[in-house]
Amino acid sequence: MSMPFYVAPEQQMKDKADYARKGIARGRSAVVLQYEGGILMVADNMSRTLHKISEIYDRIGFAAVGRYPEFENLRLMGVRFADVRGYQFDRRDVSGRQLANIYAQTLGTVFSESLKPWEVEIVVAEVGDTAADDEIYRITFDGSIVDEQGFVAVGGSSEHVSTQLKDRFAADAPLSAALNSATHALAHENGEERELEATNLEVAVLERDRQHRKFRRIHGSRLTSLIAEGKRGTSENASGDGNSTEDEADE
Repeated sequence: MSMPFYVAPEQQMKDKADYARKGIARGRSAVVLQYEGGILMVADNMSRTLHKISEIYDRIGFAAVGRYPEFENLRLMGVRFADVRGYQFDRRDVSGRQLANIYAQTLGTVFSESLKPWEVEIVVAEVGDTAADDEIYRITFDGSIVDEQGFVAVGGSSEHVSTQLKDRFAADAPLSAALNSATHALAHENGEERELEATNLEVAVLERDRQHRKFRRIHGSRLTSLIAEGKRGTSENASGDGNSTEDEADE
């Protein structure tokens, strides 16, 4: 008679965490950061239809990395929660903190009770009336939640990306400069520089001064011109003159 196979709980949790991290590391990273007009969200994503960045509610955005079907389930769950709460109470009663807590509880339950953890890492961002009111939450595969300040990178190489972003981040930067900082950080994701074109990027903003729904995607010629403007600003600053200016994003 064979003995039942036993795995210590600590080893089970470690194995699950390793599994989730490896899955997340297969994909490209994403960054979320403040700029002078609100919050900028940028993902390394060549797909035009499978979004890593989405709107959840009026002032709240969602960015994710990892397995698309899993984080898409989380996005839909967040949209449903926000719609119901906003309908039952008031639209201003829907907050990024509530959503982040729900996501953390869901991922924590899956991680502890299921054989296979979800291979996802997500960010919930809420733009406030002032920069001091902005909120950025990172939620990891095991349900851990962190209240980030200023910027955050998620994904398998997020430490590399965060290091690059930290050197260039300024909360009051114009949009083109903030986008340049984000793309520079993503281009150095694996410790070696890649060239990121507009077709490689998924970009959106939560615009503080925009009425009602703050979320807006930036793509096409507008994105191309913002990238070019950011590069010009970087080279001009390096030579000691010139200032880049911010333009509004596409409708």
